[in-house]
Amino acid sequence: MQMQRPETLERLRHGQVELLVIGGGIIGARIAFEAARRGLGVALVDAGDFGGATSSASSKLVHGGFRYLPMGDIALVRQSQRERTMLLESVAPNLVRPMPFLLPAYRGAAKGPGTIAAGILLYKSLAGRGGRAALISPTTARRLVPSLRSDDLRMCGVFEEAETIDARLVLATVKGAAKAGALVLNHARVTGLDLRHNRGGAVAIHADDDGPMEVHARHVINAAGPWVDHVRRLDEPAAAPLVRLSKGIHLLLPLEDEWKAGVALPLGDGRVSLGIPWQGMLMLGTTDTLFTGDPSRVEVTQADARTVLDEASGFLPSEMLAPERVKFEIAGLRALPAGDCDVANARREHMVDVSRGGLISVAGGKLTTHRLIALHALSRVLDAGSWTWRPRCQTGWCGLTLAAQTCGRRPRTRSRPSGHAPPPTSRAGARRSRCAGC
Repeated sequence: MQMQRPETLERLRHGQVELLVIGGGIIGARIAFEAARRGLGVALVDAGDFGGATSSASSKLVHGGFRYLPMGDIALVRQSQRERTMLLESVAPNLVRPMPFLLPAYRGAAKGPGTIAAGILLYKSLAGRGGRAALISPTTARRLVPSLRSDDLRMCGVFEEAETIDARLVLATVKGAAKAGALVLNHARVTGLDLRHNRGGAVAIHADDDGPMEVHARHVINAAGPWVDHVRRLDEPAAAPLVRLSKGIHLLLPLEDEWKAGVALPLGDGRVSLGIPWQGMLMLGTTDTLFTGDPSRVEVTQADARTVLDEASGFLPSEMLAPERVKFEIAGLRALPAGDCDVANARREHMVDVSRGGLISVAGGKLTTHRLIALHALSRVLDAGSWTWRPRCQTGWCGLTLAAQTCGRRPRTRSRPSGHAPPPTSRAGARRSRCAGC
């Protein structure tokens, strides 16, 4: 069995780690994974559940950055496409699956046929040989998405993206980190920092089931997502904000038809309205509004829900969008660079900041590029010390399944028997098979 919680608490209380990562979302989990497989002594802590905040409130997409084309961020598009391919083919093929997306052009819509066609062609050229994008007729589009509004539909683009179960991706990464030697502890809130630049320091932690304790670490990375500035102020009370928060919400409705693609309808403000078949339901979203409250109290308001339903009416019939059909609501927060521009137009770049005391804070970015963000943050630790390390995987990187089996410096569990599950006999079976083994 993996190390039990009492043993983890005991080792943290009486030992010292080379790196403590605060925040068990997708970025913090990946930092712990990459550090552990390089031979560093790592601990990963989170105040709540692993992946319980931003990382489980996403649009469930590993995308190639189509929405960044109008912003002119070609570098981010290329980067996103490379990372999407790696996640699909090597890192987490059991959790990331291809999903085509329709890009409809309606008469009088914000983006007409010419703009849609140009975007599809540019996106395909940036994707290279692996890129799949084309222009299709309204009839073909309706075969993929039977619910798609057909009145005033002029033409449709189609391009390939990928979907994931975001919370499962986080948990798989945490498990990979643990099997590579990391100590992982959730429901453990950081309450204080006493850091001495590159010379170690103490981190005060309050575990829900064990009370206060002090953890000694040579380096500390703050990957606390919406709480990143809160943790920074534990180190420097007068620290200027690194981020501002944007709220994004999603609604889940019953899905009666079988959708073979998602839908992305460009809106006039640079955003897109999404319709995504996910886990047997229809997920609609998302909003992008400034949030200034307590991150632990983010919620979906009636105005939020009305906005999402109204925007989805651009590509779905009104009878599908009655408020009473909404079964579930999801609200999450994005960390964006501090600034004055509208959050919907803010660049989706990540930030890495190092305080005078040596606290490394990382925030922003996207689920798709989480691996690169983690490596950037970890490079600040590796650059600061005289590390001699060798990747635990022969290729210099490894997927989560391989990591769970072979990357540990001191494996604590017997690997699950290899092999393939029988093909699922239903969509529900397909969903269950995707949740297994992670």
